[in-house]
Amino acid sequence: MGRIFEVRKSTMFARYDRMAKQFSRIGKEIAIAVKKGGADPNTNPMLRRVMQNAKGINMPKDRIEGAIKNALGKDTSNYDEVLYEGYAPHGIAILVVTATDNTTRTVANVRSHFNKAGGTLGNSGSVAFMFKHLGVFKLAPAGLSAEDLELELIDAGLEELGEDSEGNLIVRCEFNDFGNMQKALEERGITPISSELEWIPLNTVAISEEQAEDVFKLIERVEQDDDVQQVFHNMG
Repeated sequence: MGRIFEVRKSTMFARYDRMAKQFSRIGKEIAIAVKKGGADPNTNPMLRRVMQNAKGINMPKDRIEGAIKNALGKDTSNYDEVLYEGYAPHGIAILVVTATDNTTRTVANVRSHFNKAGGTLGNSGSVAFMFKHLGVFKLAPAGLSAEDLELELIDAGLEELGEDSEGNLIVRCEFNDFGNMQKALEERGITPISSELEWIPLNTVAISEEQAEDVFKLIERVEQDDDVQQVFHNMG
């Protein structure tokens, strides 16, 4: 019985850590959005997007409002979005998106994570060319026709429309068309479950399960860093 309890407790803590990481990530995105475009989501589409994502992960309303209020404070940290590029073991390309108030600390930490997990941190441009920077919108399918939506969103820069494993509609557009797509969905009364900027690999690399474990160890190590927002790879 004690062993079962320990397993359940471990799972509970893992969920809590994951939720805490998500809330921290959204909090930084709110701070960046407010600094760039102000605290009014009606006039700040970036903040509007982040608030939608916050609701999508069940972030409490008072916590969202608190993050906006904190971002307006004089003593609030100014975060810079910095992209780091490198290789995991077995030639897998890795992109690390960070939000940091101390780039010296962050690059040192990210390099340490790569080195300790058998990877190599590269220079700017060494890996990013293997990916496409896309806007990705996840939509609840209820009441939506994929065929009609595809035709309606072409002028907004639609590049691809498909489904994920849970049956949600996935809309993708070029990075530069993100704002146009966000506006087009809002004009149709569609509120995305989430909307993100993601790095999608142009091609994937097939490796064995054993080799994949080495890559996941590096990714997990990097993701645990407080400055890291997202990690992308081209592993097949």
